[in-house]
Amino acid sequence: MDFVQNFPCFSIVLCMVAGIVSTPMKGKQAKRVTLTVITLVAVMSVITLMYTMSTGSSFIYTMGKFPAPWGNEIRVGVLEALLATVFSLVTLFSLLGGIDLIFHDVEAEKVNLFFILVDLLLSSMLAIIYTNDLFTSYVFVEINTIAACGMILIRGNGRSMVAATRYMVMSLIGSGLFLIGLAMLYDITGHLLMQNAHLALTELIGRGAYEVPILVIISFITVGLAIKSGLYPFHSWMPDAYGYSTASSSAILSGLVSKSYIILLIKIFYRVIGFDNVVTSKIVNVLFIFGLIGMIMGSISAIMAKDIYRMIAYSSVAQIGYIYMGIGLGIEAGMIAAVFHILTHAVTKSLLFLSAKGLNEVSGRKRLFPYLQGAAFRNPLAGASFLIGSLSMVGIPMLAGFIAKMLFATAAVEVGDIKTLSTLIVLAISTVLNAVYFLHTVIRIYTPVNEPEEFHGIHIRPKMGAALALLCLVVLNFVLGLMSQPITDLIEQGIHMFA
Repeated sequence: MDFVQNFPCFSIVLCMVAGIVSTPMKGKQAKRVTLTVITLVAVMSVITLMYTMSTGSSFIYTMGKFPAPWGNEIRVGVLEALLATVFSLVTLFSLLGGIDLIFHDVEAEKVNLFFILVDLLLSSMLAIIYTNDLFTSYVFVEINTIAACGMILIRGNGRSMVAATRYMVMSLIGSGLFLIGLAMLYDITGHLLMQNAHLALTELIGRGAYEVPILVIISFITVGLAIKSGLYPFHSWMPDAYGYSTASSSAILSGLVSKSYIILLIKIFYRVIGFDNVVTSKIVNVLFIFGLIGMIMGSISAIMAKDIYRMIAYSSVAQIGYIYMGIGLGIEAGMIAAVFHILTHAVTKSLLFLSAKGLNEVSGRKRLFPYLQGAAFRNPLAGASFLIGSLSMVGIPMLAGFIAKMLFATAAVEVGDIKTLSTLIVLAISTVLNAVYFLHTVIRIYTPVNEPEEFHGIHIRPKMGAALALLCLVVLNFVLGLMSQPITDLIEQGIHMFA
């Protein structure tokens, strides 16, 4: 076995160890440990990606050297390595971009706890990406949920407590349905490793056994993970959860956490159930319909929002709708578009939340749109970053969002039925609505204003870490937009490895 094949396991364990080691530390020490570990994880993820690209195949890492069905497995292909790379980089940049506000928004004695939660969150997301075991995926889904809830709650004010409660209630409903689905799957297959469960399920489907239980299993798993990822109409927790967290928390939660559940759903569709069987069950049609509704309703809610954070949060509802619409098309091209949009949304949404934080800082820490007028002149880098993120979400060429929408449109044309027309119409309407609320905000922050006394002299230059984070996220956005073909080829290759 090549030494590189240990890196995915090292990444997961290293993040968990960092959380343990940081427990007795003070905030600044925990910050250094967390940033160092995430940087190492990002480097190992890049090396793993290069390794899987060079070999052109996936590999299995057996935990403890115990074979199936007793052992636990990590499975790594091109797509897993690509997702791990993007997730670790976005986590790093999200922390750097909002790290100054962590020490401002969080009580001093709780700062180390914040970084412990980040370590656990990244560990759980990497485990969800890499694991080849269904029950292990459930365990880390719960770790993910608890860590995310803690990151919302840690500010300790009334709004964040309400937001955390809503998040926990909805997330536990989703977890319960997911666990029931896994228990039923184990009951009829006798396996928890994905490949073994797939072989047993394929044999059962082939002889027409357990048709109703299998449909129930697919439904429970799909609905459970859809609730956890915030698919409309299960999105009510998102605006408060994202809007009242620290800037780094909002960037990580909106850009990554919700997407990790969708990634797990895609893995189960391909590696356990078989995507053809999912399409046959018609569950993709349900995802398609709710995805389309979410694209419109999320955008309408964003237009009606009164402050910048809730506007960006409601925009996430619409973008989750895009992803599920792509999955709901029921073809490989739609899945490629959905996965590409996961990467696009991870990078762009984190950029928007961090740049909104910079605009908020020079506006008396007020989030309502009237106070943000002229904010781009008071913080030019945050204004330019928000402009680029907004243009990407609208779908301007050369940026990641344009490629994602083009991939969705191309996939819709390939379907060739009623889904084609409905997708293209809703895609056009959603794009117009995106333009309304994003460009309205851009115009607001770039409109000169006679500064009120409380804003007089507030013209800041972002700290080195925050500036580096914004610039790196902008660069990643252009990389996804200008180098989309190699990336979509990797996604396609990874999906073939899934199957």
